[in-house]
Amino acid sequence: MEFDGKVVLVTGGGSGIGKAIAAAFAAQGAAVLINDVSPSAAAVATQLGAKFLPADLSDPAAVRALAADALAAHGRVDILVNNAGFQTVAPVEEFPEEAWMKMIQVMLTAPFQLTRALVPAMKQAGWGRIVNISSLHGLVASPFKAAYISAKHGMLGLTKTVALEVAAAGITVNAICPAYVRTPLVEKQIRSQAAIHGISEDQVVDRIMLEPAAIKRLVEPEEVADLTLFLASDKARSMTGASYLMDLGWTAR
Repeated sequence: MEFDGKVVLVTGGGSGIGKAIAAAFAAQGAAVLINDVSPSAAAVATQLGAKFLPADLSDPAAVRALAADALAAHGRVDILVNNAGFQTVAPVEEFPEEAWMKMIQVMLTAPFQLTRALVPAMKQAGWGRIVNISSLHGLVASPFKAAYISAKHGMLGLTKTVALEVAAAGITVNAICPAYVRTPLVEKQIRSQAAIHGISEDQVVDRIMLEPAAIKRLVEPEEVADLTLFLASDKARSMTGASYLMDLGWTAR
């Protein structure tokens, strides 16, 4: 198994994309550490033979503690997958400031904190992989998502900068930018968009989520997991500082 003996930390690993990524690495023999804010993720970790590391990434001190716990578990983290995130949908003039601060912390500052804390051990080992789960919205914008889009754009800048700094140490850093993925986060967003636009949930999917796409379906979490495994493998050792679209053809226009 390709990742036998590798230690992987997946944030937001209790559901959706993170769960699919954690399962994929576990199936390839990795020692998987699952972080999530939800206690229900403990059952997911047990199911996968992984270790559950609960932490609320909206608390900077909790992120630092998570990094310390991850390093204590196996002495190092070989592969970091920054996946945790959530969505708030509101016009900018009504966007709650506390929601902005929390989203930027969880989706941009926490990935920086974890990268900062875990890179030294990767450097010492002479090998490491960081995969940041950004979004199509790391490249383009949609209305009513100021914080999410700002965080995901920032994540791409972080990806490029760190990639340049750590390349000589055998570490690669890449980002994945999927369109809408079939996850609980997207299901909640469908309901929010329906309320804002005054349309049905089916109309949100057809008119907002899939209308710009060439392929008229949602991305499956397992597809993101497959690309994550590839970017973490030695087959991708020449690939760093890049953002890989899984956007169903959104940006081909």
